[in-house]
Amino acid sequence: MLNEKNIYGPDNPHPLSSRKTELIWEGKYDEYGNRREVDIAGCAMPMQKIETIDEPASRLKPLGLFDHEKAHKDDFRNMLIWGDNKLVMASLLKDFKGKIDIIYIDPPFDVGADFTMNIPVGEGKETIGKDQSTLEMVAYRDMWGKGTDSYLHMMYERLVLMKELLSETGTIYVHIDWRVNSYLRLMLNEVLGNENFRNEIIWAYTGPSRKVKDFPDKHDIILRYSKTDSYFLNLDAVRVQYSESFMERRRYIEGKGGIYANRKRDERILGEYNKGKIPEDWWPDIPAGGQISRNELVGFQTQKPEALLERVIKASSNEGNLVADFFCGSGTTGAVAERLGRRWIMADLGRFAIHTTRKRMIEVQRKLYEEGKPYRAFDVYNLGRYERQWWQKERLKGADEEHRKVVLGFYRAEVLQNSNSPLIHGRKGSALCHVDSIDGLFTRDELRAVAGAAKEAGARELHCLAWEFEMDLRLVCLEIEHAHGIKIKLIPIPREIMEKNRTSPPPFLEVAVLEAEPVYKTVSGKKVVDIKLTKFVPSLAEVPSKELEALKERAIKSGFDFIDFWAVDFDYQDGQPFEHHWQAYRTRKNRSLPTVSDYEFDKYPKKGKYTACVKVVDIFGCDTSITVEVDY
Repeated sequence: MLNEKNIYGPDNPHPLSSRKTELIWEGKYDEYGNRREVDIAGCAMPMQKIETIDEPASRLKPLGLFDHEKAHKDDFRNMLIWGDNKLVMASLLKDFKGKIDIIYIDPPFDVGADFTMNIPVGEGKETIGKDQSTLEMVAYRDMWGKGTDSYLHMMYERLVLMKELLSETGTIYVHIDWRVNSYLRLMLNEVLGNENFRNEIIWAYTGPSRKVKDFPDKHDIILRYSKTDSYFLNLDAVRVQYSESFMERRRYIEGKGGIYANRKRDERILGEYNKGKIPEDWWPDIPAGGQISRNELVGFQTQKPEALLERVIKASSNEGNLVADFFCGSGTTGAVAERLGRRWIMADLGRFAIHTTRKRMIEVQRKLYEEGKPYRAFDVYNLGRYERQWWQKERLKGADEEHRKVVLGFYRAEVLQNSNSPLIHGRKGSALCHVDSIDGLFTRDELRAVAGAAKEAGARELHCLAWEFEMDLRLVCLEIEHAHGIKIKLIPIPREIMEKNRTSPPPFLEVAVLEAEPVYKTVSGKKVVDIKLTKFVPSLAEVPSKELEALKERAIKSGFDFIDFWAVDFDYQDGQPFEHHWQAYRTRKNRSLPTVSDYEFDKYPKKGKYTACVKVVDIFGCDTSITVEVDY
């Protein structure tokens, strides 16, 4: 029987009394002393494929049929996934349990990190500040909300899932620094076994340091663990050439005579030196930060050099093996994996990270194609409404009305308990508010119905909050506003409100405005189609508040300056992923951007009306899509 005074002893042992030496953090055990298991089944959910990307042959130099088949590998479509990596990995287990050959992760390890960055705008050298997305900020604060305890709990759950995904010969590389090195070393021992610890690699680099009173911190740590003792490792693939001065010295020593006079021995020894040196667990030869080649830099604060990932991937995988990075950042892991002929899966919570990686991987595709080297297509996924449904089930106990209360609460709007219409849920100032369902797409038919209900209630302004809006809906608003004499705002519900312990409201900003039209001409006697952008006004969701007012006017007058990337699916099918037929984007070297495509699309099967879809991604990583009717 439980001791009523809660005094622990032989008859009432403490729940942890039988444990061996281990790392313990708040949340590791429940109130009864039982180990909390990772709810893998409860976190698994379908992923939505939202884009398919295969740089089309017609955009590049023509290749013969057999050359193209040789260059393009269709045995696997690589995956780029936007979402919480815990949910992503749980969802991948169905198809990839025990199938990933190498995992490299570079998780955040600085509780006080500042992730704001300057990003270029327009065609000149001007830059503006970009905050970390509110979603990332909140997730990051939540990650460190209880200090090291919450960070360790977050990492433990993810490392458990990574172990499940690793193959029997697989290896994981965990990139960290002094802040969490000792903790994660113990955690990895627990998850993967101390017997499977392989290396503590020191990546040493030079450059400025923040420390003044102490020895400067000039190294990171990479912990290398295998899943079993049957791990794959190819050290010959990562040999490093000795310097010429070292080789001259060796040739001098080996050729002096005496005990070195044996020619065959001399040749054998020199032959070994010519192969290069197997790197030790101290890597001082790979530059970091500002020393990374300008050709590599993509403007991402935590970007790692390709040379670092090349050594990791070559050492622990063969061509065709599967590489994963679940904190992918700027996509260095995927870029190197693609170049080395490996398959890859990458995920990140940050929208800007996914956009940066998308652009980078398209560039890799193009370069490999132009060089006649093999490459694979990739698809972009997100968890979409399933992530919201999981949040509703876990946090809101399944109630849709509770969901609406939460949204209106963050929006700082009054909840209307006894509205005359089930379509009107709140009031903000003089405006009435409608909150769409958690798994719905707000359509033009719904908009007309809600606007009618708002007019009946005598409203002059209507705010429609939804997770997803039907394409072209902003254009439909003009017609409805004129018919009903009511001003309409379409406001995306910020994904950030799903974050645990969220109290302060994230910004609620109107949807971006995008307009485009088809362009027709005749080429070689055949009608061809392109798309012209005619208007774009960004939402400025991730502009620091101190810069927001100054940029609003420019965003209206010079909206095209805020476009970083745009693409066209000339034959868009409703409900199907967006297929990249054509795309254009700014690079660090070339800031120009066309506003008319140059694809000359002529692949419609017959005359008739078709739908093109235009996707624009702004310089903050936020995307907007509309459809355009094509009369072919």
